[in-house]
Amino acid sequence: MKQFFLQNLKSQNQLGDERASDLYSALANCINLSNLTLILYENQIGDEGASGLGSALANCIKLSNLTLDLSYNKIGNEGASGLGSALTNCINLSNLTLYLSNNQIGVMGASGLGSALANCINLSNLALCLINNQIGVMGASGLGSALANCINLSNLTLYLIKNQIGDEGASGLGSALANCINLSNLKLQLNYNQIGVMGSSGLCSALANCINLSNLKLILGYNQIGVMGASGLCSALANCINLSNLTLNLSNNQIGVMGASGLGSALANCIKLQNLTLNLSNNQIGDEGASGLGSALANCIQILNLTLNLSSFFFFFLLCFLFFQQLNWCTYIHTYSHMVTCTRDRALYIITYTLLLYVYQFIYIQLWVIYQKGRVTYTLMAFLLIFHDLTTHYARFPFVFQIFCSEWGLLFTTYQIWPFPPTKETAGNIHIFYMEFFEIKGAVQDSNPRYHCQDPPTRPLESLSPSQIGVMGASGLGSALANCINLSNLTLNLRQKQFICFGF
Repeated sequence: MKQFFLQNLKSQNQLGDERASDLYSALANCINLSNLTLILYENQIGDEGASGLGSALANCIKLSNLTLDLSYNKIGNEGASGLGSALTNCINLSNLTLYLSNNQIGVMGASGLGSALANCINLSNLALCLINNQIGVMGASGLGSALANCINLSNLTLYLIKNQIGDEGASGLGSALANCINLSNLKLQLNYNQIGVMGSSGLCSALANCINLSNLKLILGYNQIGVMGASGLCSALANCINLSNLTLNLSNNQIGVMGASGLGSALANCIKLQNLTLNLSNNQIGDEGASGLGSALANCIQILNLTLNLSSFFFFFLLCFLFFQQLNWCTYIHTYSHMVTCTRDRALYIITYTLLLYVYQFIYIQLWVIYQKGRVTYTLMAFLLIFHDLTTHYARFPFVFQIFCSEWGLLFTTYQIWPFPPTKETAGNIHIFYMEFFEIKGAVQDSNPRYHCQDPPTRPLESLSPSQIGVMGASGLGSALANCINLSNLTLNLRQKQFICFGF
């Protein structure tokens, strides 16, 4: 028997340790196995079951290709170490894929796995997934020490998301990767790991030695590498002159203007780069950073496919059409026996917040208001009717509209608000529009849905636009892209919360 596939034991079979033991006994007799794929995720396998599997695999010394999926079980340090002990005997392994995400593996378990991998000196392809465990600093360093012995690795995939490895753990990984000079394909996912400047510098030192890298996927989102960390990364990338495919995610890392500009300069050295995916969202790179990045991309004329994400965390807002400033009208609407007055300025306020929802269909709005003499008188139906009047006569776009309130449930649907069919101008442009209202504690008065407050909900512009790319930044980026004459595919995301006004 040279190949063995078990894929029907997956997903919520509740196999458990006891029933899995029969399977392990069978595997122990398959001493001539060279290829094994075993998928046992979400089967309530604990330390005992994992150790039993390890004992069985220890007999399969001829294994060259092994794929184990034990994600979403209850494996802790003991079980992981047991698996590691088994791998120690599999010295002929050339391809190993281990999925152990969402277990309870800590420092000792990760170190046990590391010790085993250190003996697998013939490994050329390794994929290790430990997402959402607790390996910490020491566990990451232990894995790193093991990888340092795998000098024949050409393809390495490490998923260590949400493991709190920190700077020291990232540096340990970096030191190990520095020895893997034969790496051609590297995928590192280290999101949500509290990695700062020192950790990113350690990783960068490793990348600087991997001069044979042709494919690199580096995901460092939601860490704290900052400007200095980004600069170190840039220096490393400048040495990877053989890169043809690069995916780099530095979202939410506060790299700022200098970090983005430096990154662009580094990419200019990657003369063989053909496919680039770059995510720098939520980094406050501003106009200068976007322009610097663009100037660098202008030199990458060999790029064929470019995906560039410079968006903010939330959304950019399309503000009102300023021709409403020319209107001087007053609308009186009777609803629930209450009169609501809407003047020109109040209408501008309404249509502004209305169009926010038009641009992005899933925005949270807690309170919409109609002003009257410095004090808000809010009636939900009145607002809806005014909104319908404005959009029907001026904005010229139809909506499928639903209103939900936590207190009253689903209030309105499209046909209860405006049953008019779309016109020729608007046909085919229907937008789904969902609003959710929440009761403001202490604000509800009488038996009618009417709110009162003193001031409109406002936030400073700085907090609305983390990327803060304006006209100059977009222009610089555009000028650069104009030089990428060989581009065949371009995806560009510049969403942000900047205010874009159209005047008429």
